[in-house]
Amino acid sequence: MDLVHNKAEYPPMHTAEHILNATMVRLFGCHRSHNAHIERKKSKCDYFLPREPTVKELDEVERIVNEVIAKNLPVTVDFVSATEAATLVDLSKLPDGVGQGQVRLVRIGDYDVCACIGSHVTRTGEIGQFRLLNCDYAEGRFRLRFKV
Repeated sequence: MDLVHNKAEYPPMHTAEHILNATMVRLFGCHRSHNAHIERKKSKCDYFLPREPTVKELDEVERIVNEVIAKNLPVTVDFVSATEAATLVDLSKLPDGVGQGQVRLVRIGDYDVCACIGSHVTRTGEIGQFRLLNCDYAEGRFRLRFKV
C-alpha cells in the first residue's frame, strides 16, 4: 500500500498542524507531534519535551505560526520513492506497508515537508488566524490545544 490516498480532515486546521509541528521542532529540538487530534473547531498535538515551555515561549510559537501563515506560502504535494523520502523526512510513523513504493510528501514553501495523507489548503494564507487555546504538561508529554 502506498501513501497516496487522502484522509478527510479540515484542510486549514490540518495545514496549521504542519506549521505548528515545524515550529515546535525548530524552537524546542523535539520530534513532530507523536499524537494529534485534528478537528474543525479545535485541535491538539502532543510533544515529548524535557520541560514545560514558558508563557513567553508559547507566545513565540503562536507568533511564528501566524507569521508563516501570513507569508501565504504555497502548499504542494510531491510523490517520491520511499528511498528518496527517507532522506527528507522521518518515515517511522507511517503505517505498516505504507512507503514501500511512492510516498506522498506535503511541502509548505521552504518551511516544512513531511509525509502525509491529509487534506491541505493550497496556500497558507487560506488558514486564517492561529491561536493557542491552552496546554498542559505531565511526565514529559506537552499537549497544546489550538484553533484557526
